[in-house]
Amino acid sequence: MQVGFLYYNGKYLPVADPVFTADNRSFRYGDGCFETLKVYQGNVLLADLHFERLQASLNLLHFDIPPYFTKAFFVKQITELCHKNNMTNLARVRVSVFRADGGLYDPVNNSPQIVIQSWELAKTVFELNENGLIVDIFPDVKKSCDKYASIKSNNCLPYVMAAMYARQHQLNEMILLNQYGRVADSTIANVFVVSNKKIYTPPLSEGGVCGVMRKHLFKTDLPFKLEEKIISIEDLENADEIFLTNAIQGIRWVGHFRDSSYGNATAAILHEVLHESIL
Repeated sequence: MQVGFLYYNGKYLPVADPVFTADNRSFRYGDGCFETLKVYQGNVLLADLHFERLQASLNLLHFDIPPYFTKAFFVKQITELCHKNNMTNLARVRVSVFRADGGLYDPVNNSPQIVIQSWELAKTVFELNENGLIVDIFPDVKKSCDKYASIKSNNCLPYVMAAMYARQHQLNEMILLNQYGRVADSTIANVFVVSNKKIYTPPLSEGGVCGVMRKHLFKTDLPFKLEEKIISIEDLENADEIFLTNAIQGIRWVGHFRDSSYGNATAAILHEVLHESIL
């Protein structure tokens, strides 16, 4: 059982204490969004990009954003919570935002409510996986390509089912396709393929989440050309490499997709570049 505290609307509460009722709109409808961040030695890594995405998501979901919802406010609450939980070296933090109680599908109050939680992580900030991931396509869900697809929504049912499918079939990760049968993203990451010394990832219009590490890659001076490109299953099968990115694990390279095998030369170089650019 986890011990320590969480942050809930301005208060620090024991993690075992209940913090909301059955009327909670996130519980009822998945009405909200979240950020998963990494904190290293008191610093919130990629804080600018996380806050930028959070603000964009709250605007898209028509929250009434109060003036104090600033990057400085969130960084302060996150770092204070990690200090209070004695997680001073390395921690995983989740910031969950959901709409205030009231109404059925149509809300009556658009004020945001906040829960912040933290978990201690191992000592290494980013570590490239030693063995390549074994991945496949999740067959039971097709992601839509609407304007809400890029949000890290509190309604994560497709990803929950994909993660369960991976465990049941002894796989490390599942790739989710969009309504057109093309690559959207994976259970917890954005998907990249390497072909002829170029790196490609699907545009956000293909239904993937707007990943913070994905955005950081586009902002970083890389030794490879990085482009957005629609990616098919055939592109995955014929790629020189496949790797996945997210804000917690950095880069993870794929060793096997169906009957195809891959190396990690490009992923290993990018891992070093990201390590230097983030810390």
